[in-house]
Amino acid sequence: MCSRTSSSSEKLPLLLAGPILRKCTATELTLWLVTSEPLTASFSLFHPEDEQPFFSESVTAAEQIQVGLSAWVVMTNMKGNFPVNTVLEYQLMTQRGDIAELVPSLLYSGEKRLSFSIKAQADYVLHGSCRNPHYPSKDSLVAADEKVASQSVSERPALLMMSGDQIYADHVAGPMLDVIQQVIGLLGLPEETFSQGPVTNTQSLYQHDYNVYGRDKILPHYVDSGNWLSDNGLRKWLPHRGKPIFSSRECENHLMSLSEFFAMYLLVWSPQLWQLIDSERLKKSGFQVGQRVLESKWQQLWHEEKRHIDEFVAGLPQVQRLMAHIPTYMIFDDHDVTDDWNLTVGWEKAAYGNLFSRRIIGNGLLSYWLCQGWGNAPEYFDQEFIGLAKAYFSQPSGERQDQFIDYLYRFEQWHYTIETTPKMLVLDTRTRRWRSESKMNKPSGLMDWEALTELQQSLLNEPAVIIVSAAPMFGVKFIETLQRGMTWLGQPLLIDAENWMAHPGSANTLLSIFTHTKTPTNFVILSGDVHYSFAYDVKLRFRRSSPNIYQITSSGIKNEFPNALLRFCDVMDRALYSPHSPLNWLTKRKRLKIKKRDPDTTGNHRLINRSAIGELHLDSNGKPSRVEILTADGDTVSFLPIEKQSVEHVQEQL
Repeated sequence: MCSRTSSSSEKLPLLLAGPILRKCTATELTLWLVTSEPLTASFSLFHPEDEQPFFSESVTAAEQIQVGLSAWVVMTNMKGNFPVNTVLEYQLMTQRGDIAELVPSLLYSGEKRLSFSIKAQADYVLHGSCRNPHYPSKDSLVAADEKVASQSVSERPALLMMSGDQIYADHVAGPMLDVIQQVIGLLGLPEETFSQGPVTNTQSLYQHDYNVYGRDKILPHYVDSGNWLSDNGLRKWLPHRGKPIFSSRECENHLMSLSEFFAMYLLVWSPQLWQLIDSERLKKSGFQVGQRVLESKWQQLWHEEKRHIDEFVAGLPQVQRLMAHIPTYMIFDDHDVTDDWNLTVGWEKAAYGNLFSRRIIGNGLLSYWLCQGWGNAPEYFDQEFIGLAKAYFSQPSGERQDQFIDYLYRFEQWHYTIETTPKMLVLDTRTRRWRSESKMNKPSGLMDWEALTELQQSLLNEPAVIIVSAAPMFGVKFIETLQRGMTWLGQPLLIDAENWMAHPGSANTLLSIFTHTKTPTNFVILSGDVHYSFAYDVKLRFRRSSPNIYQITSSGIKNEFPNALLRFCDVMDRALYSPHSPLNWLTKRKRLKIKKRDPDTTGNHRLINRSAIGELHLDSNGKPSRVEILTADGDTVSFLPIEKQSVEHVQEQL
């Protein structure tokens, strides 16, 4: 069932979100968008200045999934022989007219059609993660759009890599949640029923006294009579009692229903739906939620969040324009579903053993596929997969929803390869974990042995490669030491003890990949997750033919780390874990020599704590020629090559 009985699609704009360029190669073009009615359209490709297209194809019904009474996800995947490294323009002619005429803000100045380029070389890459709509900073995607607006098509990035936390499902602002629920009604998105929870369905959830700023009281709990997430603590389950399964410390507005997850994606990528809702509704109601009037602290927080959300919404036309012009790839991290997703085997047993939490997590994963995963590698989602999806959405029911979610939990092809030069390997570090066999509260490895073996096979005989790992493979050692300490104290969830070195098996297997004689000469690792930016050059100790390994981290797009704590960690890391420090021999990385690049900023900080998006330029050998971040304020920060740092250091001494 859907949450309303009649459609108002005639009053809605045709375009609700997108278009987003997704997988683009010499033989394949992929476009994702969401419309308010079934799309009847023709996609055409042009050479600049030509009036007639050299390629045209109709968008078929087979490429569309009806998600609500007035919501169709369109994922058109076109095959052909497309020119690379040249300027192309595209047009989407719909039943209501040219999409660029319907939404003129999609075009850059001077454009008559949307433009892009299929680049064979990944020589210029935009990358970043962690975009929190209500964080009090500007949106770095807006800064990226402003830069692209000043570039010619040939100067633009080859692609945009979004390496996790495209939404914050577990940390939603009150004004955002209210707007999400308005969108659900506006589009007639599906209702659903819940098992083993204090609410039986979405209507009772949306009308609950704790619907807004109180969902931590609705989210599933478990009874623990022993240690944190221990075997003893899993003997008995009771709803709404005991310890929370979801570990986010700010989960009072955690998304639960599939419709909520889906609506949030539409709201963070495009401005169209924001123009149709009342963002002041909660305030106008006197902050009435069910039978409860929000306490003053929540009303104050609402006003603060509303101010940041308004600034975020003002930049959405530029975000929409950017992703319509640059091929965009994505991979999940925890906040796309929930904080600490699959962090420990104990967390998994608690979360998947409860039908309510299992459904919530499944809804996050299902919406990830629908809005992100599908466009990365459409070939991975066969007729069986699409059939299950369409079977659920055609007649939504709890049984069909659980059937599809169970299928998603078994699916093992979220990772993918982008066939550029150098090729990019995008890792799934969430669903194929190397679980601890000693303790249930020890962090799991980010990838299991089988997944790491597959990774190694993909690397053999490649001269250069770009690896996308949501979490840095080589992080800030002092912070990793703090995480290890919290794990030893039995509290890995408290400080997100999530790093590649936390699990001995995955750490040693990963390190052996870099020491293999047939692995690439140049490794570039792109990461985010941590809410600060840094760059490391890594070499193998005691080996003349060491590969060049570069850990390049940019985070967050719209998020930052607590500044005082980061400054302390930065100083301690420099003091305790310099390249020649004897403490390095006590770490799993003792076979590696890690040199930290200095940013061209004032002061001695190596960790940059500013909302930003990364800009990576590679030479013809796949070696970084420029490592930079573009901050949300429009400033550029460069991480200087080690050899340049050495020269400047000598000059300073003289």
